[in-house]
Order: sequence, then structure tokens, then C-alpha cells
Amino acid sequence: MSRPSGAAARRVQAAPVFAALGDRTRLTLVDRLSDGRPWSVTQLTVGSAMTRQAVTKHLRVLAGAGLVRDVRRGRERVWSLRPERLDEARGALDDISRQWDAALVRLKAFVEG
Repeated sequence: MSRPSGAAARRVQAAPVFAALGDRTRLTLVDRLSDGRPWSVTQLTVGSAMTRQAVTKHLRVLAGAGLVRDVRRGRERVWSLRPERLDEARGALDDISRQWDAALVRLKAFVEG
């Protein structure tokens, strides 16, 4: 089986990002992390009913998709967003949007022709 290239490869690479963001909790964590500063798990649990273990589990999924990274600071880890992965996913959505626009132009030409 051949490997996709160009826009198709971009969509394949973005799939884990979309899968990770498909969960409301993880989307909320990304929203909190989008302020640009690092957050500890303890800080991320403030105001939620989730345990630190549950937040850590979700952060690991986000890390697996390349959306966040962690750094050890003293005895704890702090997490930060990797916005470039969101930009890559946005690029995949832009590719899909262009494909739909082209398909609609072809459909319009067919219907009017």
C-alpha cells in the first residue's frame, strides 16, 4: 500500500488531533492551556470535579496526539499546548474545504450546463 502525499498526508497526520479533540474534557483542557502558560495537573483540576489521575489520563491522550508537552519542574510536571499541531490540523481542514469548494463549482457547472 502506498503512503499518501501532500494534502492526503496532511489529513492522515491530523487524524489523531481530531480524535483527541473529540472528547469534551480534552477540548476543555486544550482551551485552558491555550492561554500560553504552563499548567500543573493540580491547577488544571481546580474548578472541575475531575481527579488529578483523570486529568493526567486525558493529558496523556493529548500528548499522544502531539497537542501538549510536559516538563518536570521540581516535584511536578507542567503541561503546555503545542499550537503548531492545531495549525497543522487547521491546514487539513483547509484542504478539505478547498476540495468541497471545487466539487461545488463542478456541480454548478454540470447543473447549469
